[in-house]
Amino acid sequence: MAKELIKKLLDKYVPDHDVIKQHKHLQFLGDSLHEPNLWHFNRHSVSKAFAVGLFCAWIPLPMQMVFGAIGAIIFGSNIALSVALVWVTNPVTMPPLFYFAYRVGLLFTNSPVTEESSDFSVVNIFSGLGDVWQPFLLGCFILGVICAAAGYLGVQYFWRAHINKKWAERKERVARLDPCQCSFWRKSTKNGRGMD
Repeated sequence: MAKELIKKLLDKYVPDHDVIKQHKHLQFLGDSLHEPNLWHFNRHSVSKAFAVGLFCAWIPLPMQMVFGAIGAIIFGSNIALSVALVWVTNPVTMPPLFYFAYRVGLLFTNSPVTEESSDFSVVNIFSGLGDVWQPFLLGCFILGVICAAAGYLGVQYFWRAHINKKWAERKERVARLDPCQCSFWRKSTKNGRGMD
């Protein structure tokens, strides 16, 4: 049941690998997009994809998907999931998240909030005027590192917890089985290989 739900969610939200391979902005990556390990879902590739995607989501530049794809190739993560996770910061969520990054940057630079620095706008950031860009970029970097680490460790933890739960359930099922009902047990006792 849970596997089917996860598969449906992945099929619905994760871009198809053919779509990513044909994306016009990713053509410069060439044959590296055709590496089969970039398309597998396992604990390591998914946890690395969360780290790469969530870090790249905090890059305040257009074309975050390209950075996500390059990061996936460099670190050997699942490329589709890395590219999908950069959309955590989308046109709707970007203003509040980037304002939060700016405030985090102010906190770490010990900068007081002045009238000039409180004027947070895209024009003010990219014009290079004022004191806004330094705390903003520092906040983006700090939050990118924190989100990447939390994503990586979170996926590792929950994946292992899920596997441990499945193994415990399997051990319970095996413990409930009567040895006489098990076909392997019947075959081994007929051949004289019973328990010693």
